[in-house]
Amino acid sequence: MHPIASMALKRLGLGLLTLLVVSIIIFSAVEMLPGDLAQEILGQAATPETVAAFRKELGLDKPPVERYFDWLGGAVQGDFGKSLASKRLISDLMATRLGNTLFLASFAAIIAVPVSIVLGLLAALYRNTWFDRMINVVTLSSISFPEFFVAYILILMLSVGYPFDLGWVLLITGIWLLAEGYGSVKASLKISKVPALPALFATIGVALIANFFLGWWSPQMQGIEAYPSISNIAPNTPFWERVDRSFLPALTLTLVVTAYMMRMTRAAIINLLASPYVEMARLKGMSPWRVIVTHALPNALAPIINVVAISLAFLVTGVVVVEVVFVYPGVGQLMVDSVTKRDVTVVQACCLIFAATYILLNLLADILAIATNPRLLHPK
Repeated sequence: MHPIASMALKRLGLGLLTLLVVSIIIFSAVEMLPGDLAQEILGQAATPETVAAFRKELGLDKPPVERYFDWLGGAVQGDFGKSLASKRLISDLMATRLGNTLFLASFAAIIAVPVSIVLGLLAALYRNTWFDRMINVVTLSSISFPEFFVAYILILMLSVGYPFDLGWVLLITGIWLLAEGYGSVKASLKISKVPALPALFATIGVALIANFFLGWWSPQMQGIEAYPSISNIAPNTPFWERVDRSFLPALTLTLVVTAYMMRMTRAAIINLLASPYVEMARLKGMSPWRVIVTHALPNALAPIINVVAISLAFLVTGVVVVEVVFVYPGVGQLMVDSVTKRDVTVVQACCLIFAATYILLNLLADILAIATNPRLLHPK
């Protein structure tokens, strides 16, 4: 058997064992909740006979070990039972919600992954310049605030009428680009003179200034919401409308995870720039950008893939707060609603799906990292 296939099977077995342990922890945590579940659902006015009958209907009269194996056996077959609150099959409840969560996570990943890698490469190429410092400050600031704070700031700037707060930033940026942007960038990055760059900087500056004054003077812009603050999507929502309504939660997740991937990319590339083969490439006269992309990046893929996979796992499992803020109909919102209703069967299913997703993405990261760098199969 191929060494990578053998390693993948071993990791898959370890992942299944980990998922089994996690399922035990989830079930045990629910079992240790105070109070009688049947009594909580029926209320204090229920008679003991009614509570006993309801406990038998829910299967709560069975020993915990038997109930655990019944629940685990159903979960393996995709049957998580019925919701205690709505009496609907949990698999039906999860189908649409899980699709919405995966759509939101994929949307955020499509933005975050390429942006993070490109910013990391640029920060490594132009390290210790104003660009490197600015990118580090912005990304570290975005992850220093909790998700709900970033979400509400984005709602304030991009959803409450014309975003005048953002407009002032764009106005100042436009004036700077028009006045001395190209000169400052050229001096800091030590780039050669390109005839198109001054015109490009001037065009962007004029566009930003015009955008500000158009929004300030135009009465039509006063009542416009740039992006909706409530992501009320439905299964029949058209694709581009779904994208528009999901933009703010996706942008929130992007700002939260970009810093991790960007800094790991930067650190991995800088660590390889002192390697002998990179020095040889420089001595051959290759441009710095070609040295990084052709020689450094392929050897830095293993740590980059690991941090990207962990970030993707966070995008799927860490959406609970973001979905609650934007009332996004995903698995995170479903889990919070189920906690408030004490719908423990749905909570168990949501936790198990989150755990399985996290373990699966970490397994995929290990396989891809070793596939890009087989030397990891034989660590010293």
